[in-house]
Amino acid sequence: MNSVSIRFYEELNDFLHFSKRKIEYRITFELKRTVKDLIEGEGVPHVEVDLILVNGRSVNFDYHIEDDDRISVYPEFELLDISPIYRLRPEPLRQSRFIVDANLGRLARYLRMTGFDTLFDINLNDGDIIRIADQHKKIILTRDVGILKNGKVSRGYFLRSQQPDRQLMEVIHKFDLKRQIKPFTRCIACNGKILSVKKEDIQDQLPEQIKSDFNEFFRCNQCGRVYWKGSHHQRMLEKISRLFP
Repeated sequence: MNSVSIRFYEELNDFLHFSKRKIEYRITFELKRTVKDLIEGEGVPHVEVDLILVNGRSVNFDYHIEDDDRISVYPEFELLDISPIYRLRPEPLRQSRFIVDANLGRLARYLRMTGFDTLFDINLNDGDIIRIADQHKKIILTRDVGILKNGKVSRGYFLRSQQPDRQLMEVIHKFDLKRQIKPFTRCIACNGKILSVKKEDIQDQLPEQIKSDFNEFFRCNQCGRVYWKGSHHQRMLEKISRLFP
């Protein structure tokens, strides 16, 4: 029987039993195991991990643990440059693009409202989401830990909050996106891009009252939905300002 010491840092503790949080503890094992297997066996998805130190040396997920190893596991570093050592993920995406699971429809709408490319389709199963995320370099957002443990997932995030407003704040802060917020540049219905359109080109799509009250209009280049800066637009701007002062 072999054993190792392990400690998880910062938000990785969210996945642990309360008795294991923020402390170093022992794990015993018999068969050869990789450090990835060990970490996910403790409930922490590999996509949440950015650095593993074993006996003070950085290792990758394929490292086979040995008796009496001392393991430290860290989440993504936002403010500390650790480029001289072995990071477990590629360089951050220059443009964050998301795919959300079927239970996060409101979050998808909020992310689109703030200008972020966000794929949401209630008919997609876990396999579809993983395949699309891999092919199109999208970050999976979910409250299902299981999907993030899939070995084919390279980028993903487990949302701690269950409330859509707070989920939006969580994503923006987690990926440091506040400066990239561009309200009303994505269609909240289909994720297409919203472009300026001449009033005369959409006359037949407008209610009479809207025709007389507004002169500036926008249209989704994908589904054709028309937008204007009415009271709903103002309320959404106030929400964004309130959430991200």
